[in-house]
Amino acid sequence: MIDAQGLTRRYGEFAAVDGISFNVDEGEIVGMLGPNGAGKTTTLRMITGFLPPTEGHLTVAGKDLFSDPVAARREVGYLPENVALYPEMRVSEYLRYRAMLEGMSRNEAKQRIPETVESCFLEEVEKQIIGTLSKGYRQRVGLAAAILHHPSVLVLDEPTVGLDPKQIIAIRELIRELGHKQTLLLSSHILPEVELLCDRVIIIDRGRIIAEGSPQELRESWIGNTILRVGLKGGPTDALGVLGALPGVVDVEVLDAETGSYRLECAKDADPRQAVFETAKQRGWVMLELSEERASLEDVFVRLTTQEPSDGSARVAVDDATAAEVPS
Repeated sequence: MIDAQGLTRRYGEFAAVDGISFNVDEGEIVGMLGPNGAGKTTTLRMITGFLPPTEGHLTVAGKDLFSDPVAARREVGYLPENVALYPEMRVSEYLRYRAMLEGMSRNEAKQRIPETVESCFLEEVEKQIIGTLSKGYRQRVGLAAAILHHPSVLVLDEPTVGLDPKQIIAIRELIRELGHKQTLLLSSHILPEVELLCDRVIIIDRGRIIAEGSPQELRESWIGNTILRVGLKGGPTDALGVLGALPGVVDVEVLDAETGSYRLECAKDADPRQAVFETAKQRGWVMLELSEERASLEDVFVRLTTQEPSDGSARVAVDDATAAEVPS
């Protein structure tokens, strides 16, 4: 549904986005991550037609954004990070206005507006003036305007910013529902949110894609050695040496000697949990904990975006949980 090839946006000599290429398939929810200034919002603005690229080619739902921009934009619903609304309008008036801009007939608008109001949980404020709404409600009005015309592609830039925890849960559920019907590309600084919602993640830094894959693929490719946490009641005096000698254990760190908490670094393909359990049983140790530390998407993101680039030209592609460098 989205096919971007060699997208570049320069401001003088500075390349905010530097020749990135990616695809978003029909029915897929893809998250775009990156630190501030990485080029995420610039990329989203190019995809939605708000900002022309300096170079590159882009199609949305099979329509070329440059040779047929009107048709391509009809396929897109866009929620920017800072929603531009008319504060003097009531919510219902604004949605009718947006329906008119989208070229809907009165009958279409009459049907879709109530559906959209319900989907975005705006029933309580439908007759309220937008300028009197909280930031969270204004965000929901923006989302309602983005999905009103049933676009085939939704581009959401920080869709839950400014919402309270209850509203965030509700909007996440809505995004999941929309993902069954539409293609979604979203940007968010809330990494657990991306991990929960997205089928695939694209990480961008310094205007280039540095990694992409499913959250699981990214975690498996970048976590390094397996880490186990072991808790032994009373912290047996010989535990450090015994645990360190087990097959597959590379290193042992004492987290808390008094409570008997240890961190075991294991070879990547090793799983010494059974050996730890059997050793504890043989030695009469009381085991309080035996668990594997699992890397989060946040761990992967921090690692990728804080390391020094080797030559500024490598892109990490994740395929079948294996990371490989290919020229960008």
